[in-house]
Amino acid sequence: MDEVFKALSDASRRSLLDRLHDKNGQTLNDLCDGLAMTRQAVTKHLAILEAANLVTTFRHGREKLHYLNPVPIHQIGERWIRKFERGKLVALHELKRQLEKRDE
Repeated sequence: MDEVFKALSDASRRSLLDRLHDKNGQTLNDLCDGLAMTRQAVTKHLAILEAANLVTTFRHGREKLHYLNPVPIHQIGERWIRKFERGKLVALHELKRQLEKRDE
C-alpha cells in the first residue's frame, strides 16, 4: 500500500487517474493532450501509477492503452477509511436504539 499512497500523493498523478476515470483506455498522446506537462513527465507519472498497480496497460496493435485499476483504491477504502467510520455507525445505531426505547 505504500506505493499506492506515494502514487496518490501527487496532484499530477491524481489528475491522470481522473482522466482515466472519465475515459478509460487512453493512449499516451490522449493523456498528454491538454496537460501542461511534457510527454516525458507524463510517462514517468504513468510508470509510478503502473508500479502501484493503479494503471494497467494493454497493447492494441501499435498503440498502448492505459486503464484505471480501481482495486488498490478500494482496498485503501476497506483498510483505512471504513474502520474510522465504524465508530460513527455504532454511535448512530445506539442513538436510534435509545430513541426507539424512549418512544415505547
